[in-house]
Amino acid sequence: MLDLFAGVGGLTRGFHSTGSPYRIVRAVEMDAAAARGYQANFGDVVYTGDIQRWLKDEVVPSVDVVVGGPPCQGFSRLGKRDPRDPRNALWRQYLEAVRRARPKYFVLENVPAFAVSESAESLLAETAQNGLLSDYAIKLKILNAADYGTPQVRKRAVLIGHHRDLENPGFPQPTHAGSHRTLRDALRGVKRWVGETELPGRWVELDGRSVPGVFRTRDLHVDRHYSSVMKARIRSVPPGGSRLDVADRLLPRCWREHTAGAGDVLGRLSWDRPSVTLRTEFSKPEKGRFLHPDEDRALTLMEGALIQGFPKEHRFVGSKTAIARQIGNAVPVQLAEALGRHIAHALVSTP
Repeated sequence: MLDLFAGVGGLTRGFHSTGSPYRIVRAVEMDAAAARGYQANFGDVVYTGDIQRWLKDEVVPSVDVVVGGPPCQGFSRLGKRDPRDPRNALWRQYLEAVRRARPKYFVLENVPAFAVSESAESLLAETAQNGLLSDYAIKLKILNAADYGTPQVRKRAVLIGHHRDLENPGFPQPTHAGSHRTLRDALRGVKRWVGETELPGRWVELDGRSVPGVFRTRDLHVDRHYSSVMKARIRSVPPGGSRLDVADRLLPRCWREHTAGAGDVLGRLSWDRPSVTLRTEFSKPEKGRFLHPDEDRALTLMEGALIQGFPKEHRFVGSKTAIARQIGNAVPVQLAEALGRHIAHALVSTP
């Protein structure tokens, strides 16, 4: 197995969780802290650098499966959705790696907007005769991670490719449709009150400098520093409420003048529903519906990691901001596990 744009290893963790004998032979990740965390979890198999350089520096290994989630900022509805964003073209490097690795199957994950983008059309065209991947056929579908046991509503565009000599594997059947796991399920047994605001004082050397780490998920139950005004705002948000419930005198001018849209900002999550989609700044209450249902604080890094499906022993490296970004960017582990189990079944069925 080859993991591209590997991050801190959500896809790899899910594939490993299947119990099938997946073996990572190479992972590629540009973010040095995320790559160091991946290494702490899965061993010394990580190339730290951008994929273009990796394709020049190394021989791409032959594998059975390639997985990866190219950066989504150029497609995300939360960003500028700039069609000229250079990150939009990173799927081309992903396909080049697939061409060289010649796997039986490959999985590409991205935001739902990718499915209707020009890039997706161009990618599909590469499977035509004389295309970069003319030996492969691909199918693309929007999957909701909550339907596969993730306690979070998170819709993703998932593309599964297969060599034309093999049968189309289709997509995994939902296991939790109509019975989604809730935030209460994800955080059962987690201490609600949090007194610490700093990560444990541990450090690792990274590119000639010391960075915080290595931490396990269970080490990340730390709160943020809030101003007195932010504390007052949070206290005034009722169950299920948001910034729309905060008194005008506590709101910044930009919020007072912007009464439409962004109703989830400073919003409280509900115990008996799945979490909303975690983003890279989920530990900041002003960025979305990320307030704890009962406590007057945002989700901690530990809570975010658990919502994404990471076990309590998964390892992370970096500052609080860096780790929040790694967690928010990850593929939910339960969705990755469903994909891994599905591909494993297809591999066993391969003549």
